[in-house]
Amino acid sequence: MPRNPAHLHLAAALDGAGWHPAAWREPGARPADLFSAGYWADLAARAERGLLDLVTIEDSLGPQSTSFTGPDDRTDLVRGRLDAVLTAARIAPLTRHLGLVPTAVVTHTEPFHLSKAVATLDHVSGGRAGVQVRVSARPDEAAHFGRRELPRVPGGRLDSEGGRALFRELFGEAADAVEVVRRLWDSWEDDAVIRDVVTGRFVDRDKLHYIDFAGGHFSVKGPSITPRPPQGQPVVAALAHSAVPFELVGTSADLAFTTPHDTAQAARTVEVIRTEQERAGRGGETVHVFADLVVLLDAEPGRAAERRARLDAALDAPYQSDALVFAGTPAELADVLQDFATAGLTGFRLRPAELPYDLEAITGGLVPELQRRGVFRTEYTAGTLRDRLGLPRPASRYAAA
Repeated sequence: MPRNPAHLHLAAALDGAGWHPAAWREPGARPADLFSAGYWADLAARAERGLLDLVTIEDSLGPQSTSFTGPDDRTDLVRGRLDAVLTAARIAPLTRHLGLVPTAVVTHTEPFHLSKAVATLDHVSGGRAGVQVRVSARPDEAAHFGRRELPRVPGGRLDSEGGRALFRELFGEAADAVEVVRRLWDSWEDDAVIRDVVTGRFVDRDKLHYIDFAGGHFSVKGPSITPRPPQGQPVVAALAHSAVPFELVGTSADLAFTTPHDTAQAARTVEVIRTEQERAGRGGETVHVFADLVVLLDAEPGRAAERRARLDAALDAPYQSDALVFAGTPAELADVLQDFATAGLTGFRLRPAELPYDLEAITGGLVPELQRRGVFRTEYTAGTLRDRLGLPRPASRYAAA
């Protein structure tokens, strides 16, 4: 995929008080504000001042848990979230350039509802919307809806035969959900809304299309009720750790968030995703591959490691993550990012361990360091999130040639 390897894309993953479970206890944390619009608006404003490409907003359909397959009943950790799509819509008018990519659990969310919600976010933000699709294997979340039962995987082991079968089923459903959402975004042609007062026609009915999707998981006729988004297709992202999610990325996504722990692993991940793109007939398309890192940043050497030790002590256990956990200075992190970029990664999603502290360190420390090295922008240019990521605006698949 042609690109300028010197120019990095940067995103921040926003979740509660930060990605370290004990972050809410820190003096600079704002636990009383976690469920307020102002808290999220402040984080978005900080990210935009740092010229970040986008922020993602975490979400789920059950309380946060240390277990992938069910609740853990802990009360000493942050529990509870605002709806990510609604939060993004609230902060969209308060930002001008920042991409907004909320998480949506497609296992229990109808693609018709998701398509119009994200299309609305794209309209509200002027073309800066995306969505991170996520699956849920938790039976307790399925019980909230009562439409299906998910099998309990013995011991919560997704690497067992039953776990692998469930994993593939959920990601197959996710691929269908993304396909339905994309078709619904295309179901209105760009010029379907004509607003012709003289003839009394607000829309051109010939430019609204049935999608007639019938698959193993969904049967959706369409069209959408929301006019085509400004981007045509808002950015679709997915977190991918292994072969099955890599396949979803290659088939359906514009952006992958991956979790390599070293440059060699990053290179292997990029290679697998490119292979899946080719297999899906998308070899000529731009699909970004970002690496996720949990970050603790301090300007003074050694301070970040001390803070991590203090947070771990409050947790009574060393913090473990699917992603690499980095504790150090902005300059040290810049070295790591530039080294990882040689593996073919196109950007990075940084997970601040402590909010707002580490987000401020990213935008106030890391970004200036990357700018000094000439590998990050010094200002925003006009355009949509797709424009910033170098993704072309696709034509509606239903438009006449």
